Amino acid sequence: MNEGRNLLFIMSDEHNPKMLGCYGHDTVRTPNLDRLAERGTRFTAAYTNSPICIPARAAFATGRHVHETRYWDNAHPYDGAIPSWGHRLQHEGHRVEAIGKLHYRGADIDSGFDREIEAMHVMDGIGQVWGSVRDPLPPSRPAKMLNRIGPGESNYNRYDRLIADRAKVWLAEAAKRNEKPWVLFVGFVAPHFPLVVPENYYGLYPLDRLPERKLDPAEGYVRHPWLQRMDDFQQVDRNLSAEERLKAVAAYFGLCTYVDTLIGEVLETLETVGLGDTTRVVYTSDHGDNVGARGLWGKSNMYEESAGIPLILAGPDTPAGAVCDTPVSLLDAYPTIIRGAGLAPNEEEAALPGRSWLETAASPYDPGRVAFGEYHAVASPSAAFMVRRGSRKLIYYVGYEPELFDLADDPEETVDRAASDPACVSEYEAILRGICDPERIDRTAKDDQNALTDRYGGPEAAFRTGTPGATPVPGQALE
Repeated sequence: MNEGRNLLFIMSDEHNPKMLGCYGHDTVRTPNLDRLAERGTRFTAAYTNSPICIPARAAFATGRHVHETRYWDNAHPYDGAIPSWGHRLQHEGHRVEAIGKLHYRGADIDSGFDREIEAMHVMDGIGQVWGSVRDPLPPSRPAKMLNRIGPGESNYNRYDRLIADRAKVWLAEAAKRNEKPWVLFVGFVAPHFPLVVPENYYGLYPLDRLPERKLDPAEGYVRHPWLQRMDDFQQVDRNLSAEERLKAVAAYFGLCTYVDTLIGEVLETLETVGLGDTTRVVYTSDHGDNVGARGLWGKSNMYEESAGIPLILAGPDTPAGAVCDTPVSLLDAYPTIIRGAGLAPNEEEAALPGRSWLETAASPYDPGRVAFGEYHAVASPSAAFMVRRGSRKLIYYVGYEPELFDLADDPEETVDRAASDPACVSEYEAILRGICDPERIDRTAKDDQNALTDRYGGPEAAFRTGTPGATPVPGQALE
């Protein structure tokens, strides 16, 4: 077992894994995360377990699949009922604290943190009840996610600055203590919408120099019917002008650079106060963002832009300058944190599906490892599931035809091979059904969601309940 070390775990929100310099993007500037990757291990096949905030963060906390925890969507936040890795660390006497966005039910639950500093949770413990209205999915409800786009400063920008400052103070104080290995979770909001960023970051990305749009419906691309139904419900891209789409991309790129700058300050403080040699660092995100690919914005699907996440691990006992192609997911965070603190898993933890990133990073490529994701949330007519093994990825939609991609030959997922390779579809569907029964899980999720909306007075009342869009900054109204 690796010697117990401190762990600084940094999670952003909605960071498309393709949009970092170290992942090969030739436009987005992320120099601090690039340097972190140079001295650590970068994972190329890392995934969320659900491409929306709350289910992803519940899977991260518990090490369990969404269909096991039944934290289905952004109206079913983690409430501490299922033990988290934080609870285990607390039981063993380790300091475990959080600064920034957690997106759990609220500060009054026992989430496994000794202290939550400037924590962001779902508004009033309710969340987006309207997102549970899926059975049936209404014809349309135009989304408000991109009602502000371009240069400026939002409360989210100011909040992220505050989080970085609080983290630097925390690390300086930690350097003065003599204690068991600690875990500090730092949660940033960027590059999550609103797509507003200070001018000095927005100006780094002139509109006439942005990359061409990927798989543009205006150029003839035809979406999968499941995605088209989702887009007909949300109606985001169709209500944007060509200039607004470019401005949205520039702002998103700017937010990636903005959060990279703040992370750089935190990492510099870690070194300055003398904790660099005794602290492992993880950088990841809860899920990705489509950023206009296929005419889609936000997350909520199983394509690489949305279901993929960046993942960088650095520090003691971590291969430096390495790249790991073995599929991994946020479920693996639980054993990573437990083992990284020097603890052996108990009987219940040993049965969890995850595997420590420390172990995976130090091991040869594993072509048989499976990464699994699922989606049961806002705008989806039915459940969607993802199975990634080796270079191939199956996307299974309940009630719709599946999609199959070979990411070795087609990393941008431009060619659906499901019809031409039915044997592979059957093989990967068998893997899926070995994990769960997709049709039964789809029905269970919808039954739970119907029960929730009924408690709030039915679908029409649900659309008036909870936060209409992104979670407000604590104590402030989102601009």
